[in-house]
Amino acid sequence: MNSPSPELRAALDAARAADAVISPLFRSNLAVEIKADRSPVTEADRRAEAAIREVLSSRFPTYGFYGEETGQHDMQAESIWLVDPLDGTKSFVRDTPFFSTQIALMRGGRFVLGVSSACAYGELAWAEEGGGAWLDGRRIQVSSTATLEQTILSTGNMKTLAAAPQWADFGRLVTRVNRLRGYGDFVHYHLLARGALDLVIESDVNILDIAALSVIVREAGGRFTDLSGGEIGLATSTVLASNGALHEAGLQAIGF
Repeated sequence: MNSPSPELRAALDAARAADAVISPLFRSNLAVEIKADRSPVTEADRRAEAAIREVLSSRFPTYGFYGEETGQHDMQAESIWLVDPLDGTKSFVRDTPFFSTQIALMRGGRFVLGVSSACAYGELAWAEEGGGAWLDGRRIQVSSTATLEQTILSTGNMKTLAAAPQWADFGRLVTRVNRLRGYGDFVHYHLLARGALDLVIESDVNILDIAALSVIVREAGGRFTDLSGGEIGLATSTVLASNGALHEAGLQAIGF
């Protein structure tokens, strides 16, 4: 790969610092608190975010910071870090390895850098605008699947979609695709970016969960929007991510 920018080097170092915090705490029966939004939080979440913020803020003190645990800071800045230190806390506390550290950089309202580090799962993915997408040091790209009948579809966080009028449309889509899976969290985006599946549909997401992954998918040659086809932004709560070739067919099938 080309030499990473100072920002990408910082994000990778911050992810490694988070890994060093999280790894020894995994499967250690940590106490779990429930936040106001009913999501769980542990000592690992808080300590990992502190480690990430220390790295990023020391190298880029004028950048804004939006963290899952510490909230929004200097959001008027041109460049803002978006951080979920432990995306998948529910998996973490149930001793399953489907959790990750997500670090993205937004500049001028556009996500331009993403790092997705899944220490227990054993994968590190990253991308920077114009530099391609990488998984464990190997450049990756999306599949060339061109029809829904050939598609492997993965879903996650479907509660809101299940209560929406489009649920029937989703059911019809399921009957058309080749296979349906529910990998969820970072997993299906890593698989999409490396060409192992073709389409991802999610509802009930937070931008901190997906900002970094949107850059990785895009730089792998895919497309990443909300379920109505809108660009990803701070208020995004649904996802349609694809290999690009299937995107319009996916949008038409769901009909948001």
